[in-house]
Amino acid sequence: MTIGVFLLILLKSPGTPKPFRDSSGKTIAESISTKEVLSIGGKKIGFFIKGKHVDNPILLYLHGGMPDYFLTERYPTGLDEIFTVVWLDQPGAGLSFDPDAIQKQIGIDTMVEFIGEFANYLRDRFQQDKIYVMAHSGGTYLGIKVIERYPELFEAYMGVAQISYQKLSEKMAYDYIVEQYRTNPKRKTVYGKLILEPVDLVGPIPPVYTKYRDYAMHDLGVGTMRNMKNVISGIFLPSLLFSEYSISDKMNLWRGKASSGISVIWDELINHDLMQESISFDIPVYFFHGIFDYTCSYDLAREYFEKIDAPDKGFYSFENSAHSPIFEEPAKCVEVIVTNILSRTR
Repeated sequence: MTIGVFLLILLKSPGTPKPFRDSSGKTIAESISTKEVLSIGGKKIGFFIKGKHVDNPILLYLHGGMPDYFLTERYPTGLDEIFTVVWLDQPGAGLSFDPDAIQKQIGIDTMVEFIGEFANYLRDRFQQDKIYVMAHSGGTYLGIKVIERYPELFEAYMGVAQISYQKLSEKMAYDYIVEQYRTNPKRKTVYGKLILEPVDLVGPIPPVYTKYRDYAMHDLGVGTMRNMKNVISGIFLPSLLFSEYSISDKMNLWRGKASSGISVIWDELINHDLMQESISFDIPVYFFHGIFDYTCSYDLAREYFEKIDAPDKGFYSFENSAHSPIFEEPAKCVEVIVTNILSRTR
């Protein structure tokens, strides 16, 4: 890293949340924009709270493999117009990274209990009887388990790139990648390595697939975003240049990612099939899914949705998105929420 690059990152790391301002440049009086760290259940927990009106309904956001709030600087979601959004960094990740904790010992049951405690904290703090929860990618497995265990805490659930049976999803992604690379002379080296260790539903995911998974998905436009071609320019650099993170925040973001791999709970969730485990809910359930998503299969999410029994449910397809419609098609997401979710759940 050159001195110039380091100085740029340092300049871009004040670590202070940006306030919401009106047209005259004044901070909007009813808004909230904070970065906080506290202890819940004996665990260090960090989160951002962002909203243009503090009396809006609370939305708890559960990230997937790593915290992704930093992407809002490049891809504003508009969620803070209609909610007070709590961007939680789950234990072991980002602002919640604890070098003294053994990250991989955080299990699903522990995470679900913790999220329930945190939801109660938010209900008490903002004096709202129930809150909304939105989960993305790997966070959707936790989201489903949380609303299953604590339905009384939530108005509704929104799953973005909903997980169903992730091991089958990975096999489908592997098959797609191999088929796309089979006749591509520029990718024959990767193709040759992948076909030596196929992904199947028996046994662990092959290391060679894990190694090339993100590279191939982004190369083919079926990864994080349809137009995001690699992790370095699409995720790593935006995280380093995100102004609301301090230098230590940025280090911990990637220390947490290095410690947990694809996800803190990956080893557990990869073998679970929600279509067999979790299909009946006491609160409304809504799925948002990009049609080009191979990180969490679009087709499997639709199949899972059809099995779900809930007081209300909806499946919303995003024609120009891969894995992250809230960042890729934010206006459509907000329209769906206002028209089809808030209108039916408040």
